[in-house]
Amino acid sequence: MIIRLVLLCLLALGPGLAAAAPIRIKDLVEFDGVRGNDLVGYGLVVGLNGTGDGLRNSPFTEEIMANLLERLGVNVAGEQIRPRNVAAVLVTAALPAFARTGGRIDVTVSAIGDAKSLLGGTLVMTPLNGADGQIYAVAQGTIIAGGIAAEGDAARVVQGVPTAGVIPAGARVEREVDFDFSTLSALRLALRNPDFTTAERIEDAINDEFGRRVAEMLDAGTVAVDLDATNMRSPAHAIGRLERLTVEPQTRARVVVDQRSGTIVMGEDVRISRVAVAQGNLTLRIEEAPLVAQPNPFAQGQTVVVPRTNVDLQQNPGTGLAEVEGTSLSDVIGGLNALGVAPGDMIDILKSINAAGALHAELVVQ
Repeated sequence: MIIRLVLLCLLALGPGLAAAAPIRIKDLVEFDGVRGNDLVGYGLVVGLNGTGDGLRNSPFTEEIMANLLERLGVNVAGEQIRPRNVAAVLVTAALPAFARTGGRIDVTVSAIGDAKSLLGGTLVMTPLNGADGQIYAVAQGTIIAGGIAAEGDAARVVQGVPTAGVIPAGARVEREVDFDFSTLSALRLALRNPDFTTAERIEDAINDEFGRRVAEMLDAGTVAVDLDATNMRSPAHAIGRLERLTVEPQTRARVVVDQRSGTIVMGEDVRISRVAVAQGNLTLRIEEAPLVAQPNPFAQGQTVVVPRTNVDLQQNPGTGLAEVEGTSLSDVIGGLNALGVAPGDMIDILKSINAAGALHAELVVQ
């Protein structure tokens, strides 16, 4: 029986696998202050093929449509508007760091009413606000929906999510975030996966590159860099020089299991102490087969349903006691594969090994 194990290293290299490949600092850290900003807006999608909001169930769609028409000089006060080709949507986007006025960013459009599909629709000019309430971009364009929906009188088929879509480069930046990077004299590097060893290696790599002490590890997740001490022309030049340096990151041994899909992911440093494992399956099957008893013709009787239940209890032999031990990832995989059990049973075995204190890794169950 094939066991579904997804590994984070190349097992084909065997036990002699070398240390983790060096990773660029820019892929390990976030630069303090160099970040994006979330934007959100409320707009209207038009041009739908009868798959828009039902205005009785979504009265806010009628309100925004009336406001839009009035801004365009069309008076619809007191009119009953019942189109099926419009939908109210929320528009979200991320304003990247150093975005400049006139630049384009991608937007995501999601229906908030009872629209069935946004396929083929066009988003009308929608302001996008930041957390401070200011307008930073304006979105407009044709929506690319990722799903398909079809229906008839008695059946309906939906594939994907047709009520959400994207507009590539669908928003134009109208306001820049007030941030002058050139005035920085110090910068903090925030590790995405805090680790003291990795932070120390980043500190050593930066200091070796500049030939002086310009970086200092503050904790497992932060390395401070003195930009003035780098003697570079600008902070941008200093960051450009240090972000391409490479280090070998260290991470905690971790086993991640997904019970829904039966996926198991193991890190390279996972180890198992010597344990004995036995596994078996117990199956209880209950079937209801009621018997209908009818009276003879012309007899004065009633039809009676007699309950009848069949119970079957089976216990599979399973695996006998098997010894599992691993001083390397290859040994761990070989020992677990030797058990010959399904992925669901493998997850239960890993939980039991962890409970016995023999799994020397963090077990993450999703």
